[in-house]
Formats: sequence, structure tokens, C-alpha cells
Amino acid sequence: MNTPSTCHALLLKCAAECPTGTAKRWQEALTHTLRVPQTLQTAFTRHAENGLPMQYVYLRFSKPTDIHDADCSALEKIWLAMTGHAAQVSRLQEVMHLEGQHSETPMGAHYVVETDPEVGWHQEIYKWYDEEHMPGLARVPGCLVARRYLNLDHSPRSFACYDLQDPEVTSTAPWLAVRGSAWSDICRPHFTNTLRTMFQHTEPHP
Repeated sequence: MNTPSTCHALLLKCAAECPTGTAKRWQEALTHTLRVPQTLQTAFTRHAENGLPMQYVYLRFSKPTDIHDADCSALEKIWLAMTGHAAQVSRLQEVMHLEGQHSETPMGAHYVVETDPEVGWHQEIYKWYDEEHMPGLARVPGCLVARRYLNLDHSPRSFACYDLQDPEVTSTAPWLAVRGSAWSDICRPHFTNTLRTMFQHTEPHP
């Protein structure tokens, strides 16, 4: 079924190291497929949780956009043809976008937490994210932007990401204080299929 869904961004995941500039060339190849203005962000790590390289490519739209299932499949095929590597493309629906105190500071790291709330815990975990966790982390010095999405196509469905001044932000006392709240201790045991990835490069280096 070729079902349209309104989304705010697309996310491409590729478990391979591709040359610098690949994401930009992929975006340029989509001119006739995606006609809405978009911004490109790439993030890369040589060592994801499974020890393999992982690249995330975001296309963030200037306005909410209807994207079909078939569009995602077509974009995966374009990436495969360009790189020789399989990719997974998901539609992301933005739930929260919070700017940090110094959002214009250059990003040195990109941190992503993906999870599927345990059955019966979606409402509580999303309330915790929206009312305490993400506002608290967005106020931490060195957190430039905090976003929360729902992944409409692939598990894990809950997708929180943070642009950081550097990777060490997540080990500072203010960040750890937010993570260590009583409400956090209640919610976090009910995360399943959780992926935590610290990306330290905005583009992979050859």
C-alpha cells in the first residue's frame, strides 16, 4: 500500500562508511522526487553500539510534507545505486524542537536515543520526554538543539536527538542531573529495543 504520511524530515540510515560528500550528492539526486525546500544534516560514527560504522542523513523540510511509502523505497534505491550500500529511509514526525542557549555554536557531536516504549508506557514516557527530560537537557550548557520525533516507518519508534558542542556534554554534571531524576528512574526501565549512538563527525572522512 502506497500510503502518504505527513512528516517533517526524512532519515536515512546506512551501516557503512561512505566518502565525504555522498549525502550531498544523494540530496541533489532527489530534486525531482522532493520538491519542497529542505536542509541536509549528516552524522557519522565509526563505532556504533554493534561496533560497525553508521551514517545518519537527515533531510529536514521547510514545512510539513506528505511523503508516500513508495518515495522512501525509491530513495533507498537511489542511495544503493550511488554507493553500493543498502540504506533504510524513514519518515520522521517532529514532536518537539528546542533551541539551546548557544544554538549558533558549531556542532561537534550529534547524540541519538532511539527506543520503543514498553506496552502501556507510551503515554508516560512521552509525557516525561516533553515535560521534563528534553526541556532539561536543552538547558544544559553545550546542548545546542534538542529534537524529538516519531519514526513512522521503522522501529525503534521514539527518536530523540541532540546537537552538542562536543561529546563530553553528556558526561557533565548538569546533563547527568537531568538523566538522574526520579521520573527518569521510573521511565527508563520501560525502554525496549534501545539504541544510543554518539556521532562525532558531521561527515565521514575517507
